[in-house]
Amino acid sequence: MKLLIVIGIVLVGIDPRCMAASVDVVVYGATAGGTMAAIAAAQQGASVVLIEPRNHVGGMLSGGLGRTDMDRQENVIGGLAMEFFRRAGKHYGQEVAWMFEPHVAEKILKEMLAEQKVPVKFGQPLASILKMDGKIRSLKTADGKEYSAKVFIDATYEGDLMKAAGVSYKVGREGRDTYGESLAGRRDLLRSNHQVNFPISPWKDGKLLPHITAEEDLAPTGAGDGKFQTYNFRLCLTNVDANRIPVAKPEGYDPTRYELLRRCFEVGGDKVNGILGIKPMPNGKSDVNAGAPISLNLPGANQDYPDGSPERRREIWNDHLDWAHGLVYFVQNDPSVPEGIREKYKPWGLCKDEFNDTGGWPHQLYIREGRKMKGEYILTQHDLMTDRRKNDSIGIAGYNIDIREVQWVSMRTFFFPKAEDQVYMEGYISQPVEPWDIPYRSLLPKFAECQNLLVPVCISASTIAFASFRMEPQFMIAGQAAGTAAALASKSSRPVHNVPIEELQSRLRAKGQIITLPNE
Repeated sequence: MKLLIVIGIVLVGIDPRCMAASVDVVVYGATAGGTMAAIAAAQQGASVVLIEPRNHVGGMLSGGLGRTDMDRQENVIGGLAMEFFRRAGKHYGQEVAWMFEPHVAEKILKEMLAEQKVPVKFGQPLASILKMDGKIRSLKTADGKEYSAKVFIDATYEGDLMKAAGVSYKVGREGRDTYGESLAGRRDLLRSNHQVNFPISPWKDGKLLPHITAEEDLAPTGAGDGKFQTYNFRLCLTNVDANRIPVAKPEGYDPTRYELLRRCFEVGGDKVNGILGIKPMPNGKSDVNAGAPISLNLPGANQDYPDGSPERRREIWNDHLDWAHGLVYFVQNDPSVPEGIREKYKPWGLCKDEFNDTGGWPHQLYIREGRKMKGEYILTQHDLMTDRRKNDSIGIAGYNIDIREVQWVSMRTFFFPKAEDQVYMEGYISQPVEPWDIPYRSLLPKFAECQNLLVPVCISASTIAFASFRMEPQFMIAGQAAGTAAALASKSSRPVHNVPIEELQSRLRAKGQIITLPNE
């Protein structure tokens, strides 16, 4: 008699031959990493299905992050990732394009999937899985469809399939002592362009303003507190009148949500800048990110997201979207905003040719960090700084350790003879690193937990290491490796842990992946 597990429910005596028809590889999550995983598996001759909980392919790559985070690592991006950037370049009449419009990115990804005949199933969030003898046998989606495979890949930002499979994971930042990381844990309140550099009060009517952490609730410096960096929506705005949709007053708009920003203007006037980090993009558009401590980021509002129910996640998602919409309207219209700043932002609006099914607003929340697997090998700060080369390298990363705001805090501040509470921002890190190898082991759950699952997005890493890995090029690099390994494992009916690393590396190199640095 076989023992089968459907998430937390134990079923006895079910014949696995009664399950859905099988493919070689199921990829759950059509992020950029998941898309490349599906393409890579198909290129290796595997039958593949790509399942997406929502309605688009590309995740953040097509969801508003049009200015690629590739600084200082252009020369280590190869394989399918570089093929994407070259196709984007061809669209704009150049060799390589690191900046591109969201709809262009999605069009290219769909073309790449179609060329490999990869079917994509949209609107099918995970409901349950069937697991037997340390392997996932099938997954069922919310609409009752069932998909079985020899190998599964979890390429979601959240790590939902990983969790359902009983794989160990961690949410939030660790302390310095956990892995001996000097950058880990709660940060000191340091000067930076992400600090609140104007003396403003955190109090209103005897209460702290929303999302502000009281001083007595702060973890000690360097301690782990389970918190993680902010989320936001990366907006695609334009100032080209023919393509511009003015930002309307949001339904239920409440300008008091932006009281912290109003107080900054009250003290700093037109010296307050970077609220909307407008950076030029093709065709008069901009990838608008958070460029200040009070911006599109909403510190503290995302902490329930990774382990939240679908309903709670939807609330958080909509809260961030409402915040972004209201913030743009506020800086364009509120009389407390200096006239020069209002005039600076007023010409910008939504794009008529972007995000048509979501009212011009991005279809993807920027989930900078969700769950992090605790797998066969946990990447840490040491792997980025002192032990950068790996024998099982499947690609190279090299972006800085980039952690955005974690929380606003209230701190007693002393200017004798005055002492008053002021608002500070805590958590920001931007530490350059040299290129480092991504080990295959960091994509693997512990063998005892699951033997046919690969995780190329929520990889096995500390918060500090993940903060360097978490960029879309690296997700694509790891996705290609996962798809290639999945095809090899499915063909030989072996655990993903036993894929011959030399053969995997050889196949990746044959497809243009950069495994090692030149001259090393």
